[in-house]
Amino acid sequence: MFKIKTITTTGGRPDALSLEKAHFVQEKLNVDLIPRNKQSLKKIAETHKANIIVAAKHRYEYIPFGATEPFFFHPSSAAFRIKRVVRGEKDTFIEAAQLQEGSTLLDCTLGLATDSMIAMEVVGESGRVVGCEANANVAFIVEQGLQNYDFEAEKLPQLSNMRKIEVVSMNAVDYLATLPDNHFDVVYLDPMFEETIEESVNFKPLRNAGVHDEVQSQWIEQAKRVARQRVVLKAHFRSPLFEQYQFERLLRPNTKFHFGVIELT
Repeated sequence: MFKIKTITTTGGRPDALSLEKAHFVQEKLNVDLIPRNKQSLKKIAETHKANIIVAAKHRYEYIPFGATEPFFFHPSSAAFRIKRVVRGEKDTFIEAAQLQEGSTLLDCTLGLATDSMIAMEVVGESGRVVGCEANANVAFIVEQGLQNYDFEAEKLPQLSNMRKIEVVSMNAVDYLATLPDNHFDVVYLDPMFEETIEESVNFKPLRNAGVHDEVQSQWIEQAKRVARQRVVLKAHFRSPLFEQYQFERLLRPNTKFHFGVIELT
């Protein structure tokens, strides 16, 4: 299968900062930097038959070849969920994973890192959150977003802790295979592309941009080996994965998705 290459360019009116950021993409991802020269992004993509990472003034954007909407980092639902957690309210993901101060979590399907951001707030300074993203371009966008998003300016100061999330640009099954037994307290799987369950404004671009790995027995077995306490699955309520892999389903009436847990201790 022909692999679409990736290139980088600047925004329409590049300044010194945009050029610096484009050079950073060039070096980080080992891609060609194409001068903008007043060309449209569509024109550049068609000319070079390539995905584009745009080094705009205030953020990076990823436009997969053929896509019309850019993928970029933003806090999404983490913005209001974390406020609830700080107020002491329940979060269904945190309850399913049973995370607490000092817990360690491997998020096998990082996406926009929404659940990982909530987890980071709960596990605190003594905990650890690692997220896998198989698509190197998406991993770059999310990692840079977590590191550079101005949470304070958006009145989300709690989310500044999210800079501690570690992003691994690697297929989750391959990454799991490199880890020793019982390495993380919790291993989390959210096959978000199995069926549309998210209504975020940025979910459609993520569907276009991400790598859509199917949950298979090898993935589950590796997750069970690496997890010390539990494996947690989030999937559409119609998903056959709960029964297929013997997850204990945590029923949530009138919701589109459920959580399932395999307890290991």
